[in-house]
Amino acid sequence: MFLERYHSIQDGHVLISATQASRFAKEVAGDFNPIHNPDARRFCVPGDLLFALLVSHFGLSRHMTFHFRSLLGENVPLEFRKDDDGLIRVYDNKGKVYIEVERSGECTHDKTVIENFTRCYVAASGKNFPHTLKPLMENEGVMFNPDRPMIMYQSMSLTLDTLDAPHPDLELHNAELKPDGKRGNVSLDYRLISGGKTAGEVSKKLVVSGLREYDAEAMDAVVEEFYRLKNKSWD
Repeated sequence: MFLERYHSIQDGHVLISATQASRFAKEVAGDFNPIHNPDARRFCVPGDLLFALLVSHFGLSRHMTFHFRSLLGENVPLEFRKDDDGLIRVYDNKGKVYIEVERSGECTHDKTVIENFTRCYVAASGKNFPHTLKPLMENEGVMFNPDRPMIMYQSMSLTLDTLDAPHPDLELHNAELKPDGKRGNVSLDYRLISGGKTAGEVSKKLVVSGLREYDAEAMDAVVEEFYRLKNKSWD
């Protein structure tokens, strides 16, 4: 599977190095958030990579809800486990939970179907910033700390009409940002499109931390750095 180069297996545990995580963020998600750079002081593994690994291992179900519980650092031994309560959880060797998943309905383990959906979902996530979040923040007159931009997953849910949608694509149809003190709660709703028809829905909730008054000049500098890193990655 295409995820092999973005993780390793050691003593039955999944490990993700900072280099592997950063490579996934840039190559697959188009995500150039500095927090995913290997030398970042507050480095964390992209939630999208955990999502991708989990679906690859347990399959893609018609109904799934992912709760992101903790930020994951590099080279943490992980166990992907289905517990007695029916939930799937990702643990470290100290019992800390990083992601928790509810699922129901028909499930597929078809590698092509799973990879197509994963790539489609992750590509949409890569457009969160600046394409979607910048205008939302501008409209609300708020922004993150430009020196330490922090955008975190809270949850994601999906409902699929079919598990075999050819050439799937996610189309954003609603985006909302609600400031709440120093944090902003973001809701993103997508339609899964296949063959020109709606084949399901995906909803994501994000948290933007360290909110402050919107500064157009500072935001322009962040966007400029984003595209500098993006162009550099393909040099």
